[in-house]
Amino acid sequence: MKPVLTSNLLLLLAIITGISVANLYYLQPLLSDISLSFQVSPTTVGSGAMLTQIGYAIGMLLILPLADIVNRKRLICIVAIGAAIVLFVIGVNHNLWIFLLATLLLGMLSVTPQLIIPLGAELADPKNRGMAIGKIMSGLFIGILLSRTLSGFIGEYLGWHMMYLIASGMMVLIVGIVIVRLPNYHNPQSMSYGELFFSIFRIARQEKTLRSAALNGALSFAAFSIFWTSLAFWLASPQYNFGPQVVGIFGLVGIVGIIAAPIVGKLADRRSPETIISWAILIAILSYVCFIFLGKHIWGLVIGVILLDLGAQACQISNQTRIFALSTTASNRINTFYMVSYFCGGALGSWLGTFCYTHWGWNGVGVSGLILLLIALGLNLKQTSYTAKQ
Repeated sequence: MKPVLTSNLLLLLAIITGISVANLYYLQPLLSDISLSFQVSPTTVGSGAMLTQIGYAIGMLLILPLADIVNRKRLICIVAIGAAIVLFVIGVNHNLWIFLLATLLLGMLSVTPQLIIPLGAELADPKNRGMAIGKIMSGLFIGILLSRTLSGFIGEYLGWHMMYLIASGMMVLIVGIVIVRLPNYHNPQSMSYGELFFSIFRIARQEKTLRSAALNGALSFAAFSIFWTSLAFWLASPQYNFGPQVVGIFGLVGIVGIIAAPIVGKLADRRSPETIISWAILIAILSYVCFIFLGKHIWGLVIGVILLDLGAQACQISNQTRIFALSTTASNRINTFYMVSYFCGGALGSWLGTFCYTHWGWNGVGVSGLILLLIALGLNLKQTSYTAKQ
């Protein structure tokens, strides 16, 4: 029997999502310290952020489709235990190559949020699906923001290794919460894993909306990642001389995005998601204008972070609202295609951010992010025009 998506269950899904997604972002405020620890260049350590997101894309591609044919609750427990083990390995490791391999594995085993979000969308009333997704995404955004803040403080006072040991314990806690509180709801599809896997690409070929959302999401998240992977180096530069604690505090600046998430979800239920996405990208473009022209001032960075987080989150909620409306029986496969594309874009942005900062400094970071967002805006306006003609 399908469980009712009560407010308590929705809160539980948001909490699990927030704690689990944090694994992907602990690294960002610590990049400068880890670079010094291993005595390597920012680009080399930035590869760790890139590998985490590549691993996340691989994990989503290979693991998420299983949620349509196996017990979802058991699958969540297995990947959460795997993430806890890898986090512990990173916490006790002092070898660069093991660290880089572990970041890849951590990404692969941190897919719990993308198992939770389709579950919430499936359990929600179709009329309120955008609102439900918005509330779960609020939990995800809180996890992202607080992960950077927590990581910055722990890194500053206890060292970056301790952050990963604490994170390992938090994932063990998640396993306990899932076992005790998560409903054992499962609506399996009668097909083999091979059929399931290849059906992802068949669905993508049939659904233009899914392809458009995937490309749009990839470009916007690439621009988001460019900023966050280079911020630690910019703040540690002679321009500021700040440590990871200050980078972590910047995570809290994006609190505006958390407040806006449910509102965006409601708007996505009532208005065209493509229209909201265009406005979201314009807000993100304004953030990069701030980074380029006002990035030498803390207040300029603060304004830019607020705009970037708000734009990125509004874009993500609107994209997921429109793709989950496509099908309820294939929600995990639809989400797989979208999120794999999304994090491939994030991986590109993570590498591009450190590469541009190493070769062209902060202005190179700003220009690269701005170009990607302008491309995303142009493609979305084209899609909006196509949809209006249908």
